[in-house]
Amino acid sequence: MLTFEQKLEVFKSFPELEQRNVSLGRVNFHYEGSAYDKKTVVYHLHPNGNGYVYAGLLEGYDETDDKGFVNIRDMAEPELRQLVRESIDAMSVREGEAPASRPEATEAPARSASPGGVWVNSKGEKLTLKYEDDLWYIYSGLSLEMAFETREEAGEYLAEEGFSPLKG
Repeated sequence: MLTFEQKLEVFKSFPELEQRNVSLGRVNFHYEGSAYDKKTVVYHLHPNGNGYVYAGLLEGYDETDDKGFVNIRDMAEPELRQLVRESIDAMSVREGEAPASRPEATEAPARSASPGGVWVNSKGEKLTLKYEDDLWYIYSGLSLEMAFETREEAGEYLAEEGFSPLKG
């Protein structure tokens, strides 16, 4: 079993996640770029090593509680990393919407760029999707093209205009 500190390091390695300390030494990690109202990825990581990761949007996790969380007490690091990555990816995009690119774990956290990224069309033209000041902005270079209230609207617009996320 991984220790509290080891699990904490795993969660901190995801630049999309924001640590929130809660009562009794427990820690939550939130994904502010979630396309859903649900933003909590890691729930009540306890100093004893127990905790939960959201798997409510994932296939293959039968042992979830009524809120969609799976217990991570006895998970090995590769399994835990995969679960967190899948949870973030699932929360990044609503069903039927084109996924946005995400920063790699080696990048410094950049809340304004996550989970937006660069989108490209068949002509090689690029637009950048960023979340800033509670709005989703689409830029062409330094010029603002459009602004949307939701990630879903921005994704729909980009897809309609023939853009898809640039694969790293």
